[in-house]
Amino acid sequence: MIDLSLLTDGGVGWLDASGPQSHLVLSTRIRLARNLAGRVFQGRNSETEREQILQTVEEAARESVLLRRAVRFRLDRLDRNDRQLLHERHLVSKELAGLDPEGRVRSGAALLVQDRAGVMLNEEDHLRIQTLHSGFALDEAYADADRLDGELGGRLPFAFHAEFGYLTSCPTNVGTGLRASVLIHLPGLVLTKEISKVLQGLAQVGLTFRGLYGEGSEVVGNFFQLSNQTTLGKTEVELLDHLGKMVRQVIDYEERAREVLLRDAPAIIEDKVWRAYGLLRYARALSFDEAMNLLSGVRLGVGVGLIPGVGMYTLNRLLIHTQPAHLAVAETVAINDPELPIRRARYVRKVLEDEVERLR
Repeated sequence: MIDLSLLTDGGVGWLDASGPQSHLVLSTRIRLARNLAGRVFQGRNSETEREQILQTVEEAARESVLLRRAVRFRLDRLDRNDRQLLHERHLVSKELAGLDPEGRVRSGAALLVQDRAGVMLNEEDHLRIQTLHSGFALDEAYADADRLDGELGGRLPFAFHAEFGYLTSCPTNVGTGLRASVLIHLPGLVLTKEISKVLQGLAQVGLTFRGLYGEGSEVVGNFFQLSNQTTLGKTEVELLDHLGKMVRQVIDYEERAREVLLRDAPAIIEDKVWRAYGLLRYARALSFDEAMNLLSGVRLGVGVGLIPGVGMYTLNRLLIHTQPAHLAVAETVAINDPELPIRRARYVRKVLEDEVERLR
């Protein structure tokens, strides 16, 4: 069992709902894809080469400010439950954790993390520099990522082409290597059946959407991850500015959709959010998808002021801690334990009961 107490806030400080627009946007992530010059790219390099890359980057990290106290996790030496736990906390990608049905953890796969900054090593690229902030905080998250990129880039020779920019394993990341994303809650647009039109509009202007866990994941609980699709031909500032403008439009659309729902169907919305709250408070068994959808309803109720006394931080915690690996660790059972839905419902009831008692 990995010791998450070594991490500041357990590595999930972004859950605290302290950032801008945190009633809608859970988190902002910046990821920079980098490779070491003179090294064979992933997919064609050897185990020995990956170990050398890991050692080289670790040495540079110890000389940096943002990672000199970093905690290291060797994913190729962790069992599946621990790897899934890190994935559920949004600290590593599904690929790095080797969580695909036929997935295998690549030798040398590792994570360095300190506070809100980290580096995934030997994923699709040699390095995936990443920062994660609460709320809608593109500028703040990018400032941290850019600083870490500068600290490591001053000590490591990154693969760079004068015309094409940073060179990456996948052509779609060539250029800036920047992938910026926001995890946003859009139940209003889903309920008003406007979501397809909004997502199609985003695709037409070069953005893409994914589910709760990013690439390859399904949308659950009305949580969408919106991000830039291209990295070549524009500067980092231009990419961030474009994404920021589009996300602000989506936020505006979501707020308007909620206003329409409250104006035109107040009884239906009240019934929906209170029914979700009641099920979470008293259900005796909950699947993960069911819990996510009910939490989405309660989150909507809290966001529009229909459900008082429940904090966004509490809802964010439930979003993470009701996931299979987290629940299995907390309950000291196997991740495929048939009673996990019963344990999930009990955990949710306890958290919400404590929230009610706290406010009395």
